[in-house]
Amino acid sequence: MQIEKFGTYVRLFTLFSLLWGLCASGVSPVEAEPPAAKGKKTATRGDLEMVERLLAARKEYQATLEALRAYYIGSGDMERARWAEEELIQYHRINKYPFRLELVVPPPTLQGNYNIPEANELYRQAMKYKDHGYGQDFNDNQHRAELLFQQLLTNYPQSDKISDTAYQLGDIYENKPFRQYDHAAIYFERCFQWNPKTHFDARLRAARLYERYQSERGHALEIYREIITHETDPKRVEEAQRKVTELSKKK
Repeated sequence: MQIEKFGTYVRLFTLFSLLWGLCASGVSPVEAEPPAAKGKKTATRGDLEMVERLLAARKEYQATLEALRAYYIGSGDMERARWAEEELIQYHRINKYPFRLELVVPPPTLQGNYNIPEANELYRQAMKYKDHGYGQDFNDNQHRAELLFQQLLTNYPQSDKISDTAYQLGDIYENKPFRQYDHAAIYFERCFQWNPKTHFDARLRAARLYERYQSERGHALEIYREIITHETDPKRVEEAQRKVTELSKKK
């Protein structure tokens, strides 16, 4: 048990050291611009193991803080429980970039065929937070909504709410406080992949984002053509037709 605890402390210390190094170098974990915001980039296998370790460290850090908070509440030590809660809040406020989207975004093959009450409730709770509040409250609410939507996808991948959830996550990641455009694009894409008949404008929003990246304009063109074929909303179809003409001339 002592060895396991020591291992946990070492891993947490490593994570703290990483965050301290970022701050010392003048790069804020919250404000740093993700590389993909400047243009889509292809990750190599060289970073795969490191990203997997980072994702595992994030989960362990969060789980440890949550366990500490629960322990201190149970033992009546409300001051230390408050410490753990405040640190947990600050952790959730950090924009955590995906680095490898295939490690954090569910595959396009999910099928949401079931009406699951627990998933419906998570969706309702998330929407209660999303887009509400001002200033820091607004930012905190977007993080709260993100956590609930992600929990829905993790716990209920067969729910008929997964397509709508993907759209809401795309909207969250595209806007403040995240501005993770590649992350947003792939969730908009998952929305219509998981439900080709979605009423949301997910295809259009995904295509617009992919169009931003020079290397992804071909994919944007494919989606614009799909809009013309599959959708009936006249404004969406009109924009898609215009974009197909523009992008075809640039090829």
